[in-house]
Amino acid sequence: MSAPHRLTIRVYYEDTDFSGVVYHASYLRFMERGRTELLRDLGIHQQAIHSGDTDHKPFAFVVRGMNIEFLKAAKMDDMLVVETSAKEVKGASAILAQRVLRGDEVLVTADVRVAAIADGKAARLPAEVREKLAG
Repeated sequence: MSAPHRLTIRVYYEDTDFSGVVYHASYLRFMERGRTELLRDLGIHQQAIHSGDTDHKPFAFVVRGMNIEFLKAAKMDDMLVVETSAKEVKGASAILAQRVLRGDEVLVTADVRVAAIADGKAARLPAEVREKLAG
């Protein structure tokens, strides 16, 4: 697969618990932003695929599963980088590998399986989307 997409994020007070350490669920939001920006940079715009403003049937990505490891803590005001890359792309799903880093330190790793749905059920990813994700 191609080089990982990189998104820089600053940790704000709202991302932390009472001690100034990033609350675990905040990493999920950071990684969601990373996945969204990867898609945007590939020319896959969430609003367009949801509304059907494309050459294919409307669909949405949903998180089907996630394997996540919290290795080290980030703190308020840290600058983090969320790296996202496609690890595996199949007919109706993809596994995206993500890492949250502070400098060279890896804080969080995750493999996120996203699936396509349309009309409330699994749907095949359009060929164009699969090709863009596969790099």
